[in-house]
Amino acid sequence: MFVSDCLGVNEKGHLTIGEMDTVVLAEQYGTPLYVMDEDEIRKNARAFTSGIEKYYGGKGHVAFACKAFCCKEICRIADSEGLWLDVVSGGETHTALSAGFPVERLIFHGNNKPATELADAIDAGIGRIVVDNIFELELLNQLASAASKRDKVKIQLRIKPGVEAHTHEFITTGQIDSKFGFALETGEAFEAVKKALEQGNIELVGLHCHIGSQIFDVAAFAQAARVMVDFIAKIKNDLGHQIAELNLGGGFGIKYLHEHTPAPYESFMEAVSKVVLEGCRTRGIDVPTIILEPGRSITGPAGITLYTIGALKEIPGVRTYLTVDGGMADNPRYALYQSKYEMLLAGRANAPKTDSYKVAGRCCESGDILGVDVPLPKPKVGEILAVLATGAYNYTMASHYNRLPNPAIVMVKGGKSRVIVRRENYDDLIRNDV
Repeated sequence: MFVSDCLGVNEKGHLTIGEMDTVVLAEQYGTPLYVMDEDEIRKNARAFTSGIEKYYGGKGHVAFACKAFCCKEICRIADSEGLWLDVVSGGETHTALSAGFPVERLIFHGNNKPATELADAIDAGIGRIVVDNIFELELLNQLASAASKRDKVKIQLRIKPGVEAHTHEFITTGQIDSKFGFALETGEAFEAVKKALEQGNIELVGLHCHIGSQIFDVAAFAQAARVMVDFIAKIKNDLGHQIAELNLGGGFGIKYLHEHTPAPYESFMEAVSKVVLEGCRTRGIDVPTIILEPGRSITGPAGITLYTIGALKEIPGVRTYLTVDGGMADNPRYALYQSKYEMLLAGRANAPKTDSYKVAGRCCESGDILGVDVPLPKPKVGEILAVLATGAYNYTMASHYNRLPNPAIVMVKGGKSRVIVRRENYDDLIRNDV
C-alpha cells in the first residue's frame, strides 16, 4: 500500500511509522517534523552489507553517503552497522568525528576541497581522499609533504565513465560534461593516473565513479563497472600498477511514487558482481576491493515529513492551493528537480483521494511548492499532511530562507521515539549575527 515498508495504518485510521502514530508524534513534537525509522535504516544498510558478503566474499565496504542525511546519530548507527562514511566537506567530517566515528573509515569527496579541509583531513588520518582534478592532486601532494604524519595519503581518483544514467540532468555525474572527475574519452583519466603514480607523498589505491542519482536501470551500473574494469586492466598492462580498490559510488533509486519499480538492491549487486568478477578473470587482473556509497537508498524510505495544513485557497476553474507550515526551506527538491512525492492525510490514511491540490509552503516565494496535482481527500485546516520518503536530501538541503528555523528530527524504534536533532529556535537564527 505504501512506498516504504515501515509505514502502516492503525485501528484509528492514522498513518504509522515504525508502528507509532504520526498524529500523536505531530502533537508531541510539533510540525514541521522529520520522522525517521531506525529499523528501516538498519534493514536497508544490511541489504548492502550482506550483498558485499554474498557476491564479493566480504571483500568490500559500504560507505553511507552523508550528503543524503547527516547528523551525529546516523553516524553512530552507521558505525554500529560496520559501514564506512562518504563525507564531502569539513562539516560532514567534523560531524562524524564528533560522533566518535573511526577516521580511518571516512572517504573524503568533493570537486573543490579547500586546502584547509585537505590539510585537516591529512592531519586527522582520514581513510581515503577521492581526488577530483590535477590541481587537487598536486596540492594534496604538497600538503602531505608538509604534514607531520609521514605515511602516504591514500587516494582514489574520480573517473567519469561516460555512462548515460537516464536520470534528471542536474543529478547525472558520470558523463564527460560534468564538474566531477577525470574523463576517460579524452585520455585525461589515464594521464591523471600516471601523474598520481609520480607523486612522492600519496598512494593511489583506487578508482571511483558515480554515474548519477535515483537510477532504476541495472544495466547502467553494470556498464559503468565494465568500463572501470577495462580501465583497471589498462593501468595494469600499460603502467604495471594494480588498482586495489574500485569504488562504484551509489545512486540506487527508491520508490517515491506507487508507480516507481526500483529493482531490489540485491539484483543491482548481483548483476554488477558478475561484470566485475568475469571482467577481472578474463583480463588476468586481481579482483579489487569493492566499495559502494549508497545514501538515499538507506535513509530515503525510512523518513517522512509531517506538516500542519493551513489555508486552503480555491481559484475557481483553475486549482486549489493547500498550504502547510513548512515548504521549500525544509524540502527544496520539488523546486530544484520537480521531484514528486506521495502525500496523505495522517489522520485519515485510508481515506479515498477524491480531489487534487497544489501543495504550497509558507515561504514568500512563488516557487515554494511541494507538489502539483497531488491527489488527497478533501482536507481541513489543522489536519496533518504526511509527505512520504523524505529521509534523504531534505534535512541536509534545508535552508533558513525567510529565517525559518529548521524542524526537529525524531527517530522511532521499538515503539519509542527520541529527538536526534533539536528543533531550532529564533535565537539559533541570530547566533552568529554581530
